[in-house]
Amino acid sequence: MTVQQILFFYFATVIVLLSLGAVTMRNSVYSVLMVLAMFFHMAGIYLTLNAEFLAAVQVVVYAGAVLVLYLFVVFLVNLKQEARITRFVKHPALGGVMAGALFLMLLFAFGSFSLGPQGAWPVAAIEEATFTRALAMELFTRYLLPFEVVGLILLIAVVGGIVLAKREESQEGAGRETAGSSITRGEA
Repeated sequence: MTVQQILFFYFATVIVLLSLGAVTMRNSVYSVLMVLAMFFHMAGIYLTLNAEFLAAVQVVVYAGAVLVLYLFVVFLVNLKQEARITRFVKHPALGGVMAGALFLMLLFAFGSFSLGPQGAWPVAAIEEATFTRALAMELFTRYLLPFEVVGLILLIAVVGGIVLAKREESQEGAGRETAGSSITRGEA
């Protein structure tokens, strides 16, 4: 076994254990911390595959931005009542049976797995050009139109969110003004 394979199996094992810990933890902050550690180990897997750019994106986007969003949700939602609930599911054994059946189906599906056709970038070409350059060449040449369309859709979503937030603010402000003016008229 090479060092790269040992690291891969280490990262894969820890990712599975951290994922199970994140799902089974009763304290939601500990669960989010397990997800954070899982994201860093996923970045480690990307590093063992010589995908430095994806490892950096994993750390910056998921461990940085998405996990902060999770923490905001955890801190803004009152979870003290939910923590007192003994079980979310009436029959947890049924959930275990379903999980086992899903695992067996996945094992069965792995038997029919086969590698697809090799792309335009064989491993030797990626090692020569580096992974980041190969990804950029594909993204900004062959997949430029889908990349731009996704960017446009995200821009529309952000602008729509801002418009909806402004509309709700203006409606709340108008509601306060009419309520305040009726109170002052009634007092006068």
